[in-house]
Amino acid sequence: MCFSAFASFTSWAILITAGVLTLSHVQSRASLPFAMIPLLFGIQQCIEWVVWMTFDSEILHMISTYIFMIFAYVFWPIYVPITIWLIEKHYLRKKLLAWVAIIGIAIWAYLFTHILTWSVESRILVKSIYYDLAVPLPVLSFSLYFIATCGSTVLSSVAKIRIFGAAMLLTFFVAHFFYTETFFSVWCFFAAILSLIIYMHMRDIRQFVIVWE
Repeated sequence: MCFSAFASFTSWAILITAGVLTLSHVQSRASLPFAMIPLLFGIQQCIEWVVWMTFDSEILHMISTYIFMIFAYVFWPIYVPITIWLIEKHYLRKKLLAWVAIIGIAIWAYLFTHILTWSVESRILVKSIYYDLAVPLPVLSFSLYFIATCGSTVLSSVAKIRIFGAAMLLTFFVAHFFYTETFFSVWCFFAAILSLIIYMHMRDIRQFVIVWE
């Protein structure tokens, strides 16, 4: 995350707590992977905290940088569309989400290959972390990334998930405008905080079930 190691640590603690609370509201096996998103974002923020803390240790810093980039660049475009597809009940939306998941798998394979085969490094730039990854066809690859992550949330028939997706799109433009060079780290932080909407969604579902019963 941008700003500081303390900010990464704080967001990690908040998200881990929210993630555990979110899992306590799970009502079905199909919704479990989606409910894990805040907890997984918490783990990602913990990894970036390690990136902040290891600039004086070359090996640990390199390892934590690679783990963060695999998490942020590779994991989400395949995980998000599949988890939303699992809980989607609308037939047409489910079919569209299946195609988005295929896009996610393609961009997952593409970015994962380049992270493993190209040099990857991170450094502090204007009080933020800049992750340097030379990806061929960057506009196309990251357009597909955002289709897989944000697009899948917007396609959902669940209102709070669409709100989550719309908020991620808004923060994408904010992060890109104000933090162009360190955009990805900043946007991942915003997405992590916004994942608290998932907690509200799972909590509301459980309350509805309890009232209905």
